[in-house]
Amino acid sequence: MRRVVVTGIGVTSPIGESLQEVAAALGDGRSGIRVQEAWRSVDGLYTHLGGPANAVLDFDKKQTRTMGRVAQLAVHATIDALADSGLEAEEYRSGRCGISYGSTQGSSEALVDFCTRMIESGGLRGVRPTSYIQFMAHTCAVNLATFFQVTGRIIPTCSACTSGSQGVGYAYESIKFGMQDIMIAGGAEELHYSHAGVFDLLRATSTTFNDAPDRSPRPFDRARDGLVVGEGAATLILEEYERARARGATIYCEIIGYGTTCDGSHMTAPDERGMARAMVAALADAKIAPDDVDYVNAHATATPIGDICESRATHATFGSSIPISSTKGQTGHTLGACGALESVFCIVSLRNNLMPGNRNLEEVDPACAPLDYVLTPRSAAVRTAMNNNFAFGGVNTSLIFRRL
Repeated sequence: MRRVVVTGIGVTSPIGESLQEVAAALGDGRSGIRVQEAWRSVDGLYTHLGGPANAVLDFDKKQTRTMGRVAQLAVHATIDALADSGLEAEEYRSGRCGISYGSTQGSSEALVDFCTRMIESGGLRGVRPTSYIQFMAHTCAVNLATFFQVTGRIIPTCSACTSGSQGVGYAYESIKFGMQDIMIAGGAEELHYSHAGVFDLLRATSTTFNDAPDRSPRPFDRARDGLVVGEGAATLILEEYERARARGATIYCEIIGYGTTCDGSHMTAPDERGMARAMVAALADAKIAPDDVDYVNAHATATPIGDICESRATHATFGSSIPISSTKGQTGHTLGACGALESVFCIVSLRNNLMPGNRNLEEVDPACAPLDYVLTPRSAAVRTAMNNNFAFGGVNTSLIFRRL
């Protein structure tokens, strides 16, 4: 059982393009939600809000032939993370470094282009041969492997909203159990109207605040009316502790626990028992008690049922005194990227002794369990933080980070 630490971070998100920018935004409670004017012309789409990332993607055309925007965001974040880690190319190309990375799916833009060309031509005329590689489910992981020439194990995590957190969790386990010494871990998502449309059809998107983007989404709030989709990517470089220490690496924190479960009951309805089991599994893996956790970063997306179930699961695990907030009030729901992005937010909490606020939470829904909801950014000692994420199909994850 080897110790696993984070030695590099790269991020692109609605609230910042570096760890420093993200930390400042979390401290200020700044929103990255914007009106998506182009969506107003999409017939049948009722939500017009989104959380775009501001990444400058300046790859040359040859490099991006097999990459849609989602893979480009992943590569962009990973370039920064590897540079931050100080690893040499021969180290991450040695075979002792692997990749565990996910997204909800591949590039939606590429998928639309592929299908449109097939329908319009009545066949394959005009279909680009690289389109499939851009929208296939494991496009992020394999494009990362090719771009950086990584030859170790590869784990594509494509589990909707837990893609990023499973990316980090399986990378942690790969090092903990001696399968790899270094892992490139994380998740990415691109912003596309079809993502908003899926939740729109389920009546799960925010529509009341289409002309007031600063006021939505509203996790745990009595007036919440649904989620807002966003985009971004976060890459964490994970490394075996003794190896990182020997080379004098900057160590951001240690990952001490990971739990993942499946409800096995319903495709879209959350189950608080399954959520709680993931938290308990992470605590058991970390060999700590609930009282040892100082802060919980919630998955809470601002859907009516989801927030209630999660609050009850958290209360069942920790009681009423645990500080909790959902940073989706600032970023929106970045889907396959959220587990990795919110892991970075937990690391900011550890390093800055900061509990991010729950933006737009003005009145807690009385149906939610009694917890210590962090209304505005709070300065407080944070030694151990938990990040929770939940996905369609009843997939649940819980990660625990600890300051060294």
